[in-house]
Amino acid sequence: MSAFRRTLALGLLISITILVLESSCMNGNQTEQNSSLPLPEVNITVSVQMGTKAPLCCPAIPLTKAVLITWEITTRDQPPCRISYRVETKETNETNCTDRRITWVSTPDQSPVLQINAVALDHDGHYSCIIATHNGNFIERHDLQVLVPPAVTLSPGKNRTAVCEATAGKPAAQISWTPDGDCKTMNESHSNGTVTVRSTCQWEQSNVSAVFCFVSHLTGNQTRSIELNQGVTSTPLHSLLTILYVKLSLLGIILLIIGFVFFQKRNYFRK
Repeated sequence: MSAFRRTLALGLLISITILVLESSCMNGNQTEQNSSLPLPEVNITVSVQMGTKAPLCCPAIPLTKAVLITWEITTRDQPPCRISYRVETKETNETNCTDRRITWVSTPDQSPVLQINAVALDHDGHYSCIIATHNGNFIERHDLQVLVPPAVTLSPGKNRTAVCEATAGKPAAQISWTPDGDCKTMNESHSNGTVTVRSTCQWEQSNVSAVFCFVSHLTGNQTRSIELNQGVTSTPLHSLLTILYVKLSLLGIILLIIGFVFFQKRNYFRK
């Protein structure tokens, strides 16, 4: 039941994150109609799966009120990038912006929304849209967190053990087992921000034959199962009988040879 609740909670969290991202852009369209101004500054945490598209929105104010639209981008291992659009002259300027995967969704005069066309690990960072108006500046900051699904494997070990591994996920995955066993879990962090989680469990009860590994992650949940006897070599009964027959046959031949030699020596001494 605990694994089910954890899975449900993670699913709700990623759904809420997506809804927040979509609703922030939808509010911009609604504001054009009612012309109400948003808060001067909004901070949003956005979680996006690697390889997908990510639209990043600006403060929801009418573009007719904008004088200057600026995107400030700070990502890992890259110098700060600045993209600006001056509404009056329709002039666009870029400073230190080399990532061609980050583009305007359309022309800036139609929509200031920025989009990452294929999210990668190096897109982790901060994205701020600043709209300058005659009434002041309005800012929407995005803390972009890239999600990486882990590669899941389940393998048998010795003495009724099994190893479940969630490799290179971001953030770290959570591993649970059914039925419960004597488990030890270790995390290994990598330089690119991903984490490998390895859980090793042992079941001493002889009535436990199959075990299930549940891996919970924001990108989706995975399940693996394995038979505990898998990988343990056992000799069939007919093979044991064959081995016993061969050994007894060899023993009989050896006894015959010893007996023959014994009688030969006995006859020799009589002569």
